[in-house]
Amino acid sequence: MDAVFQAFLAGFPVMLLHLGATLCLLAAGLFIYMKITPYDDLALIRSGNVAAAVSLSGASLGIGIPLAFSMASSVSLLEVVIWGSVALILQILGFRLTDLLMRDLPARIINGELSAAILLVSVKLSIAVVNAAALTG
Repeated sequence: MDAVFQAFLAGFPVMLLHLGATLCLLAAGLFIYMKITPYDDLALIRSGNVAAAVSLSGASLGIGIPLAFSMASSVSLLEVVIWGSVALILQILGFRLTDLLMRDLPARIINGELSAAILLVSVKLSIAVVNAAALTG
């Protein structure tokens, strides 16, 4: 039992550091995402736009999934930061490419079209899952 407790005491601070770094990357990713979208996500959500809420939720999950896989497969804080940053960059590029390819999608989100938001979320999550697999492969 003492060995288990000692392992916990040794590992807990490391886990907190990795978690903290990953959460900072998630916050940074969401901030960047909201800055590159052609609309004000939070203003739309505050005004009751469900499509914007669905889209931002998908972005949050889309950024969080590869970051979680990156953290899980990293053994040091530096690895968490490096691979988490790579995951974040790839995810943001994927989202931006999606926005560019589906030109009318931002206007449809602004207009509150839920069908457009669902399509956008599915693309974001698909990119996230592939990105996460690539980080752990």
